[in-house]
Amino acid sequence: MSKRNSQEAKRAARERLRIEREKQAKKEKVRRQLFVGGAVVGLLAVVGGVAFAVTTLGGDDGSDKDWGAAKNAKLVQPANAEGDKGTSVVLGGKDAEKTVDVYEDLRCPACAQFEQQLGERIKKGAEDDKYQLRVHLGAIIDGNFGGNGSKNAASALGAALDVSTEAFKEYHGLLYSADHHPAESEDKFADNEYLLDVAKNVDELKGNKQFQKNVNKGTFDKWALEMIDSFNDAGIEGTPTIKIDGKTIESNALPAELDKLGA
Repeated sequence: MSKRNSQEAKRAARERLRIEREKQAKKEKVRRQLFVGGAVVGLLAVVGGVAFAVTTLGGDDGSDKDWGAAKNAKLVQPANAEGDKGTSVVLGGKDAEKTVDVYEDLRCPACAQFEQQLGERIKKGAEDDKYQLRVHLGAIIDGNFGGNGSKNAASALGAALDVSTEAFKEYHGLLYSADHHPAESEDKFADNEYLLDVAKNVDELKGNKQFQKNVNKGTFDKWALEMIDSFNDAGIEGTPTIKIDGKTIESNALPAELDKLGA
């Protein structure tokens, strides 16, 4: 073998080794994130008697939307958004002293299980002014497995928030419901038609032409990306993550903490 061919072979081997190391690092990162979310699901299975298993994630992104262009577009905030750049969604208890922050990914199966078991209880506590409830949306699964469903569903929720906080609240619950939350191997939330079909179950959104237009045009795509950036800045490594007054609550302590808050 010539010296040149030998050098080429060595370079090719190094490149194969680099790619394999990157793959392994990505798998390890995903394993850690699913472990964190799975810990919460383990608690909910005990509380609600629900068995849950995390299956393999993957699939095509299902959307040709240019999210790079959305990132550079003009920021349009939903009418009822709050906080810096409007990336805070407050679902009740605005004047309460205590705060509860919920960090979720809309494609996350652990988040769906969490919402199905404790979502209504947490929202009811905020409605009763026991605490201020703030929802934060990320896109961990989009980033790790490809697809746009987490981002696209967040944008659609922005369109619902523009209608009313109540519309956001109801739509948010439906997207996580057993009837409408897709298997983690599917990226159905990347499909606007699917999102609009789920929205037909919300009175304020059913037949709402402006809402439909905002979803299809991606009016709040930039807003969704800003919220995801805020989520990332918070250093969240797994979903769902719950914080009370800024302190992360371990899964086994969450029901008792909600009891203390009167939820």
